[in-house]
Amino acid sequence: MIGLISATAAGAAARDRLAAAWPDRTRVYEGPVGDAVRTAFAQCEQLVCFLATGAVVRLVAPLLSGKTDDPGVVCVDEGGRFAVSLLGGHAGGANELAREVGDVLGAEPVVTTATDAVDLAGLDTLGLPVEGDVAGVSRALLDGEAVALRAEAAWPLPPLPVTDEGSYTIRLTDRLVEAAEREAVLRPPTLVVGVGASKGAPVEEVLGLVEDALREARLSVASVAELATVDAKAGEPGIVEAARRLGVPLVTYSAGELAGVDVPNPSDAPLAAVGTASVAEAAALVGGGELLVPKRKSDARPAMATCAVVRRPGRGRLAVVGLGPGARDLLTPRAKAELRRASVLVGLDQYVDQIRDLLRPGTRILESGLGAEEERARTAVEEARKGQAVALIGSGDAGVYAMASPALAEASDDIDVVGVPGVTAALAAGAILGAPLGHDHVSISLSDLHTPWEVIERRVRAAAEADIVVTFYNPRSRGRDWQLPKALGILAEHRTSRTPVGVVRNASRPDESSRLTTLGALDPATVDMMTVVTVGNTATRDIAGRMVTPRGYRWQTAQESAE
Repeated sequence: MIGLISATAAGAAARDRLAAAWPDRTRVYEGPVGDAVRTAFAQCEQLVCFLATGAVVRLVAPLLSGKTDDPGVVCVDEGGRFAVSLLGGHAGGANELAREVGDVLGAEPVVTTATDAVDLAGLDTLGLPVEGDVAGVSRALLDGEAVALRAEAAWPLPPLPVTDEGSYTIRLTDRLVEAAEREAVLRPPTLVVGVGASKGAPVEEVLGLVEDALREARLSVASVAELATVDAKAGEPGIVEAARRLGVPLVTYSAGELAGVDVPNPSDAPLAAVGTASVAEAAALVGGGELLVPKRKSDARPAMATCAVVRRPGRGRLAVVGLGPGARDLLTPRAKAELRRASVLVGLDQYVDQIRDLLRPGTRILESGLGAEEERARTAVEEARKGQAVALIGSGDAGVYAMASPALAEASDDIDVVGVPGVTAALAAGAILGAPLGHDHVSISLSDLHTPWEVIERRVRAAAEADIVVTFYNPRSRGRDWQLPKALGILAEHRTSRTPVGVVRNASRPDESSRLTTLGALDPATVDMMTVVTVGNTATRDIAGRMVTPRGYRWQTAQESAE
């Protein structure tokens, strides 16, 4: 919850705007400001104070307990011009909150955290437990000193300006190691602990067994991702509480699922009790991985708990990102976030140039020229399989005549794939022309590079006979100059020469141009590969210079009667 505190009428007005925008996230604290701040500080994860920073500093100073425990605090000035991240920039999420508040109130976010100021991913913002000389390594990254990455486990980290050798080190490991001098240790959640327990097994026995098993195997408890067991034990208090104390989810599987897992140490006891010959090992191995600690029992007499530990390989992440038609303000916030998250960017060189300035330091760029779509798709998938966080970019929407199809054809279920939609060329052109896509519409590429012309022609004819608005992608190039006239001729068999046609070149880009013509008047020689051609249906009209397709045909009937 975000606590909102104000002292003046202007502050209250801005406070109420924020409360109205985030009704489920915020709580307004009334009354004397000092009491309100103290109460909100104790009850909320974050605070937005519509007060001077000096006043807030004096109020919260006696309340501070530690970097990982204090809420994030943002201050908004009386004029609503600035949203200042005052406390808990990373751990408390105040830096991101300042940006969000700025978006709602039109205020400038002020973030002074060093890594954020130079657009570096802070080591304490990666979502992983971090130990050791975090401040020293972060300072070295900021100063441009050589920092080496020692990755003992694959994990999709965001971009970091690291090298193979350096006087400072970032170590990515799930092993129980002490951080060396000038070293920060990141703990990826790679370990799955399978547990079994008799009815009434005390939490101390379950938890003690898990901690002993990890310690003796020289594995870090900070890298435990989950506890796993059979669903018959989903409500067993000792297991449930052990997961809670470890701060990890409890994942359960049916006896049938566990019975199908090949394990080295099956037993008749769990088979009789819950219907599977293994609980601890099978539950840990369900998702695959390396068995690091085979089934072991607790030291209690009689032993009431068992556990096993498996290391699951880190899954790479492939984000297929649509950049939109070209204008920066049509690049979605989600797309920007994925570009900043990716440690590897794969794309066509001219598309990379469009967003190069958005990439964080340390991003590895793999770019190539026209005609290498399959190669780029393979490269992106291969990098993700290495455990990298990869962004594969395409113009418009990556799933529309772009990179998503070849990438997903290469990918299997060993990586995570995220699709990030973008504004398509058809949509961008439609917005420029008016409302040509107000009813059923279809997009057809006239490029026969991958699709035989016979197939394209059959699709154009079907759209013509069905009276559907058609947007032509890849309409004409120097080597393909006859396909567009042929397609227009097919449409002309079913639509009059007065049918509106919209022609948009370089939609949303600085050299954008557009015109509205008709099916009979369009000169195909004026069209190229940077152009989108939208042909209306029999109901489409030119209204005040705008191309409009009504949502239904009743409008057309009324229009014809009026004529």
